[in-house]
Amino acid sequence: MPHAAASSLRANQAAYSWPADMDPNYAMRDCLLATTSPRTYSATAALSFNLRLRGKQSGLAIALSLAACLVGNPVLAQTASGLDPSNHPVDQASKRGKTSDRAAKLPIDLICQAIRPPAPARAAGPGVPLEKRGNADRAAQTRPQKTIDPFQRYDNLREKGLWFPIPGPADTIDQDKGGVRSALADVGIGYIGWTHNSFASNQLPHAARSTIANQLYMGQNPTFASANFMIVTYDLSRFGIADGQIVVGAEQQYWTWDRPGPDRVGLNTLAYYQTFFNRTLELKLGYLRNQNEFTGTLFGGITGSNMSALFQAGMSTNAAPTPAANLKYNFDARLYNKVSVQRSISPDGAYAHITENPTGLKWSTANAGILLVEEAGYKSKAAPGVPDTWLRAGVGLNTSRYTNLADPKQQRESGNNFHYIAADRQLWQSDALGSPSRGIYGGFSVMGAPPERNRISRYYELRLYAKGPFDSRPSDLIALVATNTAWSKLAVDAALAKGQLAHRDSTAVTGTYIAHLAPGIYASVGLSYIHYPTIITHTPQTEHALNLLISTLIFF
Repeated sequence: MPHAAASSLRANQAAYSWPADMDPNYAMRDCLLATTSPRTYSATAALSFNLRLRGKQSGLAIALSLAACLVGNPVLAQTASGLDPSNHPVDQASKRGKTSDRAAKLPIDLICQAIRPPAPARAAGPGVPLEKRGNADRAAQTRPQKTIDPFQRYDNLREKGLWFPIPGPADTIDQDKGGVRSALADVGIGYIGWTHNSFASNQLPHAARSTIANQLYMGQNPTFASANFMIVTYDLSRFGIADGQIVVGAEQQYWTWDRPGPDRVGLNTLAYYQTFFNRTLELKLGYLRNQNEFTGTLFGGITGSNMSALFQAGMSTNAAPTPAANLKYNFDARLYNKVSVQRSISPDGAYAHITENPTGLKWSTANAGILLVEEAGYKSKAAPGVPDTWLRAGVGLNTSRYTNLADPKQQRESGNNFHYIAADRQLWQSDALGSPSRGIYGGFSVMGAPPERNRISRYYELRLYAKGPFDSRPSDLIALVATNTAWSKLAVDAALAKGQLAHRDSTAVTGTYIAHLAPGIYASVGLSYIHYPTIITHTPQTEHALNLLISTLIFF
């Protein structure tokens, strides 16, 4: 989920159910086994022999017995029993007919048992003791039930092609109140909206507060940000297009500090999605934000890593979508390869791109070229006794014209690239049978880009997090993350040559607790220590920061 969203926000379930042993597929299978096994063959032959002897009355009895089996109606069963020749006064007087009568009745009972759903307790025969019938009632009540999620109908209306699951209506504040969502779903329309609001403030004394215009890092002054999204989908599979979908999205953002922004209202996505060859191939094209299509930085589905190393090399973002075509090949349910041909964002960064193209509707910006991205990965979802695992690695090649950091006054040069590798693995399952995704996870990320074109030349991250850390809080998350950002050697040397204070890397350790307060409502609180929170240059007062982090995430 976009800061989101996402891995991710779990749906409540409710239900109308049928007993598991009433599945007609299994009933028919048992019927076939009953009529073909060696144990019942002789009984079936006896039935055939008796049918030839008994004529119309026996045929009527068998027909009614079969009907009773099929519809589970005790009245028909009793009628058939009344017409059974074994209950006829003449047969009761004749002991010689008893053996053949039992032979005729045996296969009927076998067929009934094979194809009839479990009869209600009231269908027990009059000779069954009340205690046994009471036990049967209790057994029926405790039989495992198959639940039907009332929100399952909306799954096909959630945006497709993303690496994280945007929550469904069950995890929104309005769910289907007033029937609006279900009415739209009836005509193939789905929607999801969310608002993500965050606050950061340095808690260290002598934090070197400054004017907003001269602010150097998030939290130097108390910093507030708000990002708001609305995504609408239309289901094309109703017209025979395999998994077909149209996605339209808008985004509005506001920052008290302009540099991470700037403020905007504009396009978030405009996309077409379809699969081919039984979902072996997935195609998505349009105005895309590839930060949600590649890399997988929102670990735990809620909080995320710093993707600046990829943004500086051209990858599109939520606030800066660009035209792209993505194609994913699924070798099987776990192994995949995904490629993208994307119009790069501005080589001067996301801020310059948004300033030039705030609505996101322009085809290109100044000096921007084409970005090619490829990612290969292995992804296995958690199951009882099977830990959640995700391994991925990717590269990007960009034809945009970049400034040379060794000599910014030189003419721009074409070409840039990046690479990354990341892994997340569930180390322990705390509730393997009930909720296998709960437990402790570990992961790492490594990203890199040429120091001649990019301020961030290396990014390293180690993370340890727990999903559902407490039984009473099964959808909360605790995360501890350590990062190191290595700055371009050329840029650092250039700053030192000018007599500025400069640092070659920045290190941060962040602890966060994210609470799922109610359907569609999340809140988080964290503390982040940063050694050198500024980019490349610093002052004696900006060498350290201890940021208090507070955020809320609400889905509707």
